[in-house]
Amino acid sequence: MAIDLSLLDSDQRVAATAPRGPVCILAGAGTGKTRTITYRIANLIDQGMVAPQKVLAVTFTQRAAGEMCDRLRGMGIGGVQARTFHSAALRQLSYFWKDIAGELPWRVLDNKFPLVGRSARAAGLDSSKEMVRDLLGEIEWAKSNVIGPDDYVTRIAAVNRTPPADAEKVAQAYRHYEDQKTSPEGMLLDFDDLLLHVAAALENVPAVAEEFRQQYQSFVVDEYQDVTPLQQRVLEGWLGQRDDLTVVGDANQTIYSFTGATPDYLLNFARTYDNATVVKLQRDYRSTPQITDLANTVISKATGRAAGTRLELEGMRPAGPAPTYSAYDDEPTEAREVAAAIRRLLDQGVPAREIAVLYRINSQSAAFEAALADAGILYQVRGGEGFFNRGEIREAINQLARAANRTDLPNDPVKVARAAFAPLGLTPQEPEGAQARERWQALSALVDLIEEIVTSKEAADLPQVLRSLRQRAEAKQPPAVDGVTLASLHAAKGLEWDAVFLVGLVENTLPISHAIKAGDEQIEEERRLFYVGITRAREHLHMSWSLARQEGGRKSRSRSRFLDGLVPELEVEKSPQRLTRSRLCRVCGLPLSEPADKAVGRHSTCEADYDDDVYAALKQWRLSVSRAEGKPAYMVFSDATLIAIAEAMPYDEASLLGISGVGPVKVELYGAQIIEVLAPFRD
Repeated sequence: MAIDLSLLDSDQRVAATAPRGPVCILAGAGTGKTRTITYRIANLIDQGMVAPQKVLAVTFTQRAAGEMCDRLRGMGIGGVQARTFHSAALRQLSYFWKDIAGELPWRVLDNKFPLVGRSARAAGLDSSKEMVRDLLGEIEWAKSNVIGPDDYVTRIAAVNRTPPADAEKVAQAYRHYEDQKTSPEGMLLDFDDLLLHVAAALENVPAVAEEFRQQYQSFVVDEYQDVTPLQQRVLEGWLGQRDDLTVVGDANQTIYSFTGATPDYLLNFARTYDNATVVKLQRDYRSTPQITDLANTVISKATGRAAGTRLELEGMRPAGPAPTYSAYDDEPTEAREVAAAIRRLLDQGVPAREIAVLYRINSQSAAFEAALADAGILYQVRGGEGFFNRGEIREAINQLARAANRTDLPNDPVKVARAAFAPLGLTPQEPEGAQARERWQALSALVDLIEEIVTSKEAADLPQVLRSLRQRAEAKQPPAVDGVTLASLHAAKGLEWDAVFLVGLVENTLPISHAIKAGDEQIEEERRLFYVGITRAREHLHMSWSLARQEGGRKSRSRSRFLDGLVPELEVEKSPQRLTRSRLCRVCGLPLSEPADKAVGRHSTCEADYDDDVYAALKQWRLSVSRAEGKPAYMVFSDATLIAIAEAMPYDEASLLGISGVGPVKVELYGAQIIEVLAPFRD
């Protein structure tokens, strides 16, 4: 079928119709890059330059790969392979393994954490969760840069990289980790190993390289600014001496250097291929002119090599509201005000799924989770551990694992999942009640994710679906839930919403403290991260920061340097004393300063004035509720809140509302139950 190129703007059309060969598309945020590369693939096929089965498109996420395939199918084109680097490598390695390693068994390592933990202990390192995570990240960085254990110490010294622990011990742990994966019984391969083995096979086994290059002739790589040296090595192995390559990227959105990603391959593309066609896409169809103007202003202050390729976004949407800026006394106040603003947007008809709260680090989500819960607003935490750690999701995946061991069920993972989740709360219709509805929506989202996995042919049966789910859990890629999204700026890459709240914009958070210590290069990456956050918004953009971490704390924080020149000093920032009114201890009447003291309403040195039996009864009630709702006990009420309730002994729900840690939603859900628990202990 003929491709209707009139649907593209002039720049997109140049990119889509460029002759077969090296093409570099510099695509700014919201400029229609997916549409453009989809039309480029379709046009190459329509013009007879390549067969659909001989195209391999590489995307950053499985979601992006699925979207590209859906668009091509909508244009009447099937057969194009769209995958992530790791997914493509897994498929190729599965096919070529016997040519590489004969009959030696192998399998993908789904969870690296236990092996890295043992490696840390073997090297004499701390095996705490934090250290193991840092060590795991360091090993992944080294492998992405094609650095082995024997070269690690020398190579990090050459690039002035600071290791998470003594470099020799890190190298020792890295070596032990690699040794654990190989045994006479077979091999365990992590995701980076898939790429390493594919690259080695293409470089060293001519028969493998020849067969692969006969199969695939044209390549498209999205998010090219974020490829690693290892991924580039695989790409070069795929290409051989050919140059039928289209890359798409934006150096101003390079935000993954900590994983080994580098924009150098994008920036050097025209030098690598002196016959390359280079096209800039700068018309932004996502955001209003008010938002694109702000984004341009922020990135115009960038320095370094990437600044030379800067794209000037042109907002193509009708004018919208101006971005807003707010400073607050403290984080809890900021969170409450953001929740109130979200409630106003919801009342105006903005869907919850079209609203996001974005922050620099995952730990910032806690205050906003609490504020949204107290406001009765459903939310999901994206890019964190929230979704896959929910009680009902863990239970649902366990049910699937049990079903996978049965032989009497149909080979229909979606149908089996719906049946397995029914006893857990997945009813045909969405139930009433906040807790039941939240549980139902989480289970529905899991079913939708399973359906997406099956439809995209990522998995064909239940065991493969389970493997994909575990990989997503490890990669922190939860499905969408119909609620407000809470996400780190990194997790928000590639996504967009009608309304975005950029929160916690203070020095030592954005830019993060270790970037400030590292110097200009890392600070520029933080600026790009801020730019990415701004360009996630279509119409509403709200930016905020707080001057103190806790209520009553010293207002010693400073707004992010990236706000300089964007907004004048706000009234709340002009306070000379930078102190808020202190709360008073309910025992001695003196001001409270420590956050832990505020939580219980008294100094830790002041004698507790609650009955141990009351506290024990409240804890027993909380345990029964947490089990019934399938959530951790602390998500019902923290220990500090239970102590405060036991001390206050409220008579009704109104007095319960005055206790720290108890909001309107918690009162609605549990107020009557708490009053009932307390009743037998009253005089």
